[in-house]
Amino acid sequence: MQGDVSSPPCGGRSGGGVPIEKRQGRHPHPSPPPPRGRGTFRPSCCGRAWPTDVLVRSEIDVPVVSLELHELEVTEPRTDFNEEVVAAEARARAGHVGDIGPARALYRRFGVDPTRHRPSSEALLRRVLRGDALPRINSLVDVANVVSLGLQVPVGLYDLALVQGSLTLRLGRAGESYAGIRRELVNVAGRICVADDRGPCGNPSADSSRTLISTATDRAAWIFFLPVSERDLRWTYELVARYGRGLVRLAGGAVV
Repeated sequence: MQGDVSSPPCGGRSGGGVPIEKRQGRHPHPSPPPPRGRGTFRPSCCGRAWPTDVLVRSEIDVPVVSLELHELEVTEPRTDFNEEVVAAEARARAGHVGDIGPARALYRRFGVDPTRHRPSSEALLRRVLRGDALPRINSLVDVANVVSLGLQVPVGLYDLALVQGSLTLRLGRAGESYAGIRRELVNVAGRICVADDRGPCGNPSADSSRTLISTATDRAAWIFFLPVSERDLRWTYELVARYGRGLVRLAGGAVV
């Protein structure tokens, strides 16, 4: 995820008085209203891969869901999104977020300790629980942070105008790294990463400076690094259409 979502020191608690390891997944968002305004959404058959052009190829067995966002109008942080951000923070502090377990299990499956290398979704949660506000970056990244926090699913965003060739989900090779956003090199050797023809440009913990979303972005890839439901996708679509002012296409993955 883009922006500074560094987590506090490892431990059983992270503010809010509730052990983070014991938080149970609950509905992180209200039922979204019917889509309105700009935007398109093509629903899939639940549990089936979407039979269309695949935006992100995969060399590893990880059930990601990818969206193609286009005709975006990304702006500086929007004041009319403040209410959504405050509500998302309040739900998180009340424990109304998704289960942190699946993201942790994904990391452990590939030999990565999720208490040392936090999934971006959990880093956002820990930030909020210790009393800090969600980072405000721009209209699209802010939407992704709210969705990732609520679902407890890591989200990656990539400006497709800055991607070289195609995107591939794979394990990082020996010595591979990339320049992170507001941080030094991110090492991805042996870890899940997203790469283009030039090399890695993101992972479930941090996006890269090379393909970051800016106010110049008009087309982007959005990757959920875990399965999401049709309801989750509709909520995501509604927020992107309203605040990112873009069109959405489900471009690959299984919807549960």
